[in-house]
Amino acid sequence: MELRLLVTFERVATLLSFTRAAAELTYSQSSVTGQVRSLETSLDVALFDRLGSHIRLTEAGERLLPYARRMIELAEEARAAVGPAEQPAGTLVVGTMESLSSYLLPPLVELFRHRYPKVRLSLRTTIGDETRQALRQGTYDLGFLMEEETEHSGLEGVVLGEERLVLVAAPGHALADGRVATVELVRQTLLAPEPGCAYRDLFERELTAVGPVEFTEFGTLEATKRAAAAGLGISLLPEVTVAAELAEGSLVVLAWEPPFTLRTQLAWRAGKRLSAQARLLVEQARRLTAERG
Repeated sequence: MELRLLVTFERVATLLSFTRAAAELTYSQSSVTGQVRSLETSLDVALFDRLGSHIRLTEAGERLLPYARRMIELAEEARAAVGPAEQPAGTLVVGTMESLSSYLLPPLVELFRHRYPKVRLSLRTTIGDETRQALRQGTYDLGFLMEEETEHSGLEGVVLGEERLVLVAAPGHALADGRVATVELVRQTLLAPEPGCAYRDLFERELTAVGPVEFTEFGTLEATKRAAAAGLGISLLPEVTVAAELAEGSLVVLAWEPPFTLRTQLAWRAGKRLSAQARLLVEQARRLTAERG
């Protein structure tokens, strides 16, 4: 069973596309198709069902995929163990989210650019469920999460730290003076990024327990902050994302403490042997987070 064929099979199985796999592997599509057929012939099984322009794994393909990934990872580990010590190189596909991409990751990207120039970080902005699924499927090498839970099915990872959340509004808001009760919030205009953000979902769960709530969605953090600063409502956001606005006074923190805790995490597929560049990213993310906190 040739490793080259397993690499091609793994890419096709992960992307469920011969065309996209060919582009990633820099092969022609006919070469990718031929390699998959060679592997099917050697194993005497069909690995994919062809459904018009779509494909899906057969039962045999589903069984083979985890073995293929383990063999590829072992081959990479063996090469690293016996090869000469070299500067880490390669592409890391990293799932992240807007709040991290804009406020926490720039120092990490800058560090890799200068210290490890042969490592290319490809950042993909997605939210929790999408990031976890992409990690399980192998589409992402690593993924940043901001979640209440720290255990995720099919994933391993490290907790980088707790993320403080603050309820913010424009100066002079009616709730800006004195402590704020949860029951008061359901009567306010609530601003939020799109659904799927863990802090928005937890906030909504907390408020729904005392009354019906409705959020005005602005799609992005930047739009949500600007709406809050313009006096259009209040919003619960990670403190790191509003630090500049709080410092300049365009937003103020309301006296309400969330009864839940979010933790920033870095995750990868369970059982995956991390490459040298992936281990470096985990190590540097932990160091930078510790310095920030």
